[in-house]
Amino acid sequence: MGSPHALELLGITCTFAAPGGGPSYTAVADTTLRVAAGEFVSVVGPTGCGKSTLLNVGAGLLVPSAGEVRVFGEPLRGLNRRAGYMFQTEALLPWRSALDNVMLGLQYRGVPDAQARAQAQDWLARVGLAGFGDRYPHQLSGGMRKRTALAQTLALDPDIILMDEPFSALDIQTRQLMEDEVLELWAAKKKAVLFITHDLDEAIAMSDRVVVLSAGPATRPMGEFSIDLARPRNVAEVRSTPRFIELHTQIWDVLREEVLKGYQQQLKRAA
Repeated sequence: MGSPHALELLGITCTFAAPGGGPSYTAVADTTLRVAAGEFVSVVGPTGCGKSTLLNVGAGLLVPSAGEVRVFGEPLRGLNRRAGYMFQTEALLPWRSALDNVMLGLQYRGVPDAQARAQAQDWLARVGLAGFGDRYPHQLSGGMRKRTALAQTLALDPDIILMDEPFSALDIQTRQLMEDEVLELWAAKKKAVLFITHDLDEAIAMSDRVVVLSAGPATRPMGEFSIDLARPRNVAEVRSTPRFIELHTQIWDVLREEVLKGYQQQLKRAA
């Protein structure tokens, strides 16, 4: 019987050598994080606490100093080929059209061009960009580029979706539209999602579970909260419900002290 967990980060420690032979820096220490198949998990924490480091470990882009990564019960060796990664920064190739960008991963996998084109057109339509396939990234708005990146990630039909603050650069209206679109697409196939965000409201509105990380260095989970809000959800509407406000208060009580610690550490480094 397969593992009920799509992704397991078990006892992960990530230590980096300092340039010039200075003292090493431990970004993440003895952290265990699990995401069940079909579960939407968000990770929140102070700036610089190692959230993206954990995501890179789960993607197989970074080998931890200690600990183990398991994907559906099997040890991860190399890149996590069952995961799709949606980055915070733009990852679209400027010389390729929206359609060609969405096709790219499929072509790398050896999908014939005609089939890759048909799948890419279908995914562009699903994210509301039917008819925009011939536009280049510079001809698209920020929200449209994010939709293209989302289509590019989902076109590969990954079993695990890794998202690193994908909507942080968008205005609030576009961001809420994108959040609702992601939830609608996620509900259709129920992939495992590990979602990194600074926005506690976003984390609660979208997730089944929210994990709070401590301030770095040597970050670790400080709290874990089950989000029992009914689905389907509209991210704007759910934020005004009494249960959302109650959950926000509970999680912020844990997160607030860590954010203050992180802020003080930033001031010390800047001094």
